[in-house]
Amino acid sequence: MRRKLSVALSALMALSIAATATTVHAQRRPGQDQGGGGDDDQASKKKKRDDEWNQPKAPLAQLRNAGPCPYVKVLYDASRYIEFKDGKESAAATAYTGEIQGLSSGCAYKSNDPIKMQVEMLFELGRGPQATDNRKTYRYWVAVTERNKDVLAKEYFDLPVTFAQGQDRLYATEVLQTITIPRADEKVSGSNFEVLIGFDVTPEMAAFNRDGKRFRVNAGQTQQAQGQQTQVPTKP
Repeated sequence: MRRKLSVALSALMALSIAATATTVHAQRRPGQDQGGGGDDDQASKKKKRDDEWNQPKAPLAQLRNAGPCPYVKVLYDASRYIEFKDGKESAAATAYTGEIQGLSSGCAYKSNDPIKMQVEMLFELGRGPQATDNRKTYRYWVAVTERNKDVLAKEYFDLPVTFAQGQDRLYATEVLQTITIPRADEKVSGSNFEVLIGFDVTPEMAAFNRDGKRFRVNAGQTQQAQGQQTQVPTKP
């Protein structure tokens, strides 16, 4: 599913970002000359560089950037969604589950232009024995932050899915087509920012994830008993 997200920061925020990033400089553009050469050679290199740089219709991932892209990460505490009936942490009490399995991203910016990003997310979603419906709407969020600092913008998205009869898991892909991050000037690099992604989880779910709990069959059970019953959450 493709979505559009415009993270538009205020001028005050942009100025704040610039103030904290004054030591960051744009990287050398690909193909920039570092040595001498004849006039014809220099002109040829400049034309090639300009042809590479001015590609407004090219895919984001293939554009030449003035610097690195923002970091894109899944917040660990919100990387999984595990819904238990009556709060009991067991496989038998599981209603719905979800996990962010993968991310890919691309960005484009140059000069003083804003950073424009695309992010693609792969979700694995599950339906447990306590699920009451074959339809479920998961909720996740995307936040833009100054790296290791404050959240600049955050937005929530709904991800509705339908499990087929007898289906206990499925995969879904979400694409955020446009995330726009303003920059005060060309000295503000994409490495000053992070894009964080996670499920909208309860405090109990966040604690479950933070503890690194997983499910495994109780040790010492017979094969028959294992096939019949329980799994308990354990730390790795």
